[in-house]
Amino acid sequence: MAESWVNSAERIGSDLHLELSGGGSRRAALIRALRAAVQDGRLAPGTRLPPYRSLAADLGVARNTVADAYAELVAEGWLTARQGSGTRVAELAAPPPRVRVPKRAPGAPAKPAHNLVQGQPDAGSFPRAAWLAAARRAFAAAPNEAFGPGDPQGRIELRRALASYLARVRGTRTDPDRIVVCSGFAHALRLLFGGPGGGSGGGVLRGRLAVEAYGLGFHRSILDAARVRTLPLSLDEHGARVEELADVPGRVRAVLLTPAHQFPTGGPLHPARRSAVVDWARTHDGLILEDDYDGEFRYDREPVGAVQGLDPERVVYIGSVSKSLSPAVRIGWMVLPEHLVGAVLDAKGEREAWVSVPDQLTLADLVDSGHYDRHIRRMRQRYRRRRDHLVTTLAERAPHITVTGIAAGLHAVLRLPPGTEATAVKAAAWQGVGLEGLSGYRHPAAAAHAQDGLVVGYATPPEHGYAAAVEALCGVLPPAPDEG
Repeated sequence: MAESWVNSAERIGSDLHLELSGGGSRRAALIRALRAAVQDGRLAPGTRLPPYRSLAADLGVARNTVADAYAELVAEGWLTARQGSGTRVAELAAPPPRVRVPKRAPGAPAKPAHNLVQGQPDAGSFPRAAWLAAARRAFAAAPNEAFGPGDPQGRIELRRALASYLARVRGTRTDPDRIVVCSGFAHALRLLFGGPGGGSGGGVLRGRLAVEAYGLGFHRSILDAARVRTLPLSLDEHGARVEELADVPGRVRAVLLTPAHQFPTGGPLHPARRSAVVDWARTHDGLILEDDYDGEFRYDREPVGAVQGLDPERVVYIGSVSKSLSPAVRIGWMVLPEHLVGAVLDAKGEREAWVSVPDQLTLADLVDSGHYDRHIRRMRQRYRRRRDHLVTTLAERAPHITVTGIAAGLHAVLRLPPGTEATAVKAAAWQGVGLEGLSGYRHPAAAAHAQDGLVVGYATPPEHGYAAAVEALCGVLPPAPDEG
């Protein structure tokens, strides 16, 4: 029976890039190219080389030329040839040259022994088994067209799963046609405002943007790169003071808020202010950009629904799995007003800005199967225990330190005595404790007096190292004022 196409293809062998240059015969040029590939490490010891006929066809030389070159290199000890095993690079071939790794610059910080930097979930808690099982189910059920050119809006399976999940858990009002899948919050900002990495089109929104007085500097840098002027709103115990929108000089097109859990100071936006900012958007033809970065993780209060549910045509709701699963899974989403969907897709444009389809299919199955909910509940309990341990330890060891923003999220803010933040951050660096000062999150143009504090991520350390990390944290905190 004739050999099947599949078996024939498997016998052809792998691709091998070689450049036959220099003087002499084609055989001599091939020998030089193979020897150089082994010497510089492109062909590692044990690598199986293509069969004679395959490499001869790729290089446009005679089959005997390849056979003679292989034979000579076998005789020299560069290659080995065994019946049934093919021709391989010899295990004793010259090793590739060592790559020089640049040394850490003098004064550069080393990797901390205790990582309490905010913004990262416990990497060891990623649901690997559930993710693999979801991938198997999703791949088995996916139509063939799923593995062709994708849809810039995102796979319909994921958009349907997200529409149902966000309505049930976060109180959004949407349908799959208003969801655009992106690679995270930063990508969403670039699509909305333009700048590097935003896709082939320009940004969707124009004009000034109001932001909270404290926020992530990385997001401000994205907006700066897009030449968006940001104007800070003051914060108090009820969240952003949205009434200041009426007093901002010049027209403000949109306002960026973290209403479920203000980042990084903590606390939800007061209900009256939620209604007030929606009224502002309706009255001034404005938009609210809602960053729901950790809305699933709440501990001591009822869940706060999304502002988007109050007016889906005035709110762009943005979320991702960077806190709930892992920042390594580059999947986020925008729930858009209907009139913005086309413009965002035009801005997204080129295929390189699309999210991996296999990951989208896997996440859709994880959500639909209920495993995503179970993972969230499990991590909510774990992070709450960590938060309680942090609060209890600080109450015993440093009662003069006030801990805020702990009703939800993955980090806490430690309020320090005035003038002690810089010293505490420096002490933490010396003691190998990774954390950040609150002042680093303050908008440069914020009018209010800066408060001293530390932003401590209690989700980041591995489970076995968390107690030691909290103990190390206590060792770098400033003493009570009456203790000098």
